[in-house]
Amino acid sequence: MGRPTSTSTAWARLHELGGKTRDLRSMFAEDPGRADRLTRKAGDLVVDMSKHLIDDEVLDALLDLAMSSGLPGRIESMFAGDHINNTEDRAVLHVALRAGRDDTFVTDGIDVVPEVHRTLDRMASFADAVRGGQWLGHTGKPIRSVVNIGIGGSDLGPSMGYRALRPYVRPGLEAHFVSNVDPAHLHSVLDAVEADSTLFVVVSKSFTTQETLLNARAARSWLVDRLGTDGAVASHFVAVSVNRPAAAEFGIDDENVFGFWDWVGGRYSMCSAVGLALMIAIGPTNFREMLQGFRLIDNHFRYTALPDNVPALLGMLGIWYRNVLGLSTHAVLPYSHDLGLLPAYLQQLDMESNGKRVHNDGSTVTGETGPIVWGAPGTNGQHAFHQLLHQGTTVVPADLIGFVEPHADLAGQHDVLFGNMLAQAEAMAFGKTAAEVSSSGGPERLVPHRVLPGNRPTSVVLAPKLTPSTLGQLVAMYEHKVFTQGVIWGINSFDQWGVELGKELAGTILEEVTSPEPPSPGHDNSTDALIRRYRTGRNRNV
Repeated sequence: MGRPTSTSTAWARLHELGGKTRDLRSMFAEDPGRADRLTRKAGDLVVDMSKHLIDDEVLDALLDLAMSSGLPGRIESMFAGDHINNTEDRAVLHVALRAGRDDTFVTDGIDVVPEVHRTLDRMASFADAVRGGQWLGHTGKPIRSVVNIGIGGSDLGPSMGYRALRPYVRPGLEAHFVSNVDPAHLHSVLDAVEADSTLFVVVSKSFTTQETLLNARAARSWLVDRLGTDGAVASHFVAVSVNRPAAAEFGIDDENVFGFWDWVGGRYSMCSAVGLALMIAIGPTNFREMLQGFRLIDNHFRYTALPDNVPALLGMLGIWYRNVLGLSTHAVLPYSHDLGLLPAYLQQLDMESNGKRVHNDGSTVTGETGPIVWGAPGTNGQHAFHQLLHQGTTVVPADLIGFVEPHADLAGQHDVLFGNMLAQAEAMAFGKTAAEVSSSGGPERLVPHRVLPGNRPTSVVLAPKLTPSTLGQLVAMYEHKVFTQGVIWGINSFDQWGVELGKELAGTILEEVTSPEPPSPGHDNSTDALIRRYRTGRNRNV
């Protein structure tokens, strides 16, 4: 699959360069044009990579590694509809979900674009009917609340997008997102809505996902109890699924089932019918603007040479830190309250995609793969974990994401927000020396405590404004960054076998904690003891 071995020339050169000390203060002092040289643009996004621990030698070596890994060919294979998800023998064509009507994306001899747009058109017609008051609940009331019931990729994308695009949500229409099987989650949402004006969107490709179906059935019972008839279900539930018979058995009319395809992975699905609740909230026009933003970066990634290819370069930087400098985590710090769910969204995108221990050919990975991704919005994070970022013993590369123009400002608060973002990036890069601390006054005994070492690498991602288009551009940038890293590591970024074992064991344990008969020992002694304690607490031991 074009995977370089750990002893290949490209890797050897990078590890040799990794032994060289680099100081950002010195590199900026010696190169007044560094910021301009290491800033790139993709669509409306400006990405300043100058505060990274790299120089021209490192960048050249990373580009050599990407080329020796076959990255350009693998990019084209994805866009060509080849079955690059080799373990499941599937194409990976989430890029087709945001294709223009005149574009062509072919897999298995079929151009999938016409069907994608038929689905988008159906979604738009339905969304317009809900937003315009033509779709009525069982008692004749228009819909005022939309509740998306899903989990993982069927929840994280739409919920992140809904919060990010809050200024674009139709007044008088609100969306809620239920994912956790903990009954407290659904209960808290049902307490906030009225049965006769609520639409539930059940998102499960198979219509068998345990957590989603438990929540959906509980919501169905709640609705029927309040409206007094099973006949109300058809007016208050729609499904995003390929299992139409199961949806029909649930009570959902076939006309209200929206499908998608096996070449769309869950964590890449927010542009598909999985985004129906988001489209209802922000409207089809804004949803399509978001898709256009995705498409801008898709085309940039596909057609831009690697030295100027923003997602590819960000992916290479991640390789430098993870595999050469041994840095295991990556922070995403949006300086935007509305992007508060982006770190959680990117956790799944990155960690589920590249948290792998074997190569495409089944051989064991000998180095490190996906980093631990985490973060929170600024400025909140500055009063929580930024202390560790500045002075801790663990170096954490970070992305700081900011916007020039706010949707609304209060007494210059956006200036304060933006200034804080730039200050954090500067402080992480350059720190504060002992001499600088001493010259600012204060007891000498406190000098060591006040020194900041600097050399903490950051990317600053700047966009004009948080709009549907720029949100699409941001997400697509990270999608293709993750793809780049998966190619260089020689792993399959599009399967997730690691989640299956827990599901299997959960089914067995569920029977044991709910059965009226005491379970026979069948697990390790810790799990068996915990099962007994739970049964005792629920008065199920006999």
